[in-house]
Amino acid sequence: MLSLVLQAELEGVTALRPTDTEENPYFYTFKVQCSSCRETHPNWVSFNRFEQHEIPGSRGEANFVWKCRLCTKTHSASITVGPHTFEAEGKKGGQKIIEMDCRGLEFVDFKADGEWEAKGTESSTPFAGIDLMEGEWYDYDEKSSEEVSIKDITWTVGRA
Repeated sequence: MLSLVLQAELEGVTALRPTDTEENPYFYTFKVQCSSCRETHPNWVSFNRFEQHEIPGSRGEANFVWKCRLCTKTHSASITVGPHTFEAEGKKGGQKIIEMDCRGLEFVDFKADGEWEAKGTESSTPFAGIDLMEGEWYDYDEKSSEEVSIKDITWTVGRA
């Protein structure tokens, strides 16, 4: 099992999560590495938790099926848990956003290139369309008359 873990400093917002519904799925974007030959694919790969693809030579399905160009082995991954919300008052060491069952591959880097959502800590004001690509986000909460922000964002992909 691999987990995508988020560490961030939230000011004035909480319940940060990817905008991820069946009608509007979030595409999780990673760098992928083959567990057999250790080759890292040069391009970013994206998949969502709603699509299922057949695994060649198997009866199973997965959210992501990938064939390594170097060793030609076919590998797969599926999101098994999540997405979880990142709470402002959570653990300091980071919080799991998703957990994935990876067979023959590892994700080595994550890119937050989709939309996220959160709500005001005091006001419950909904914030949508949050872009975390720059590593920080700023807005203004009209109800609480305060600036809100998400800063010091770091992503870790590791063993659950």
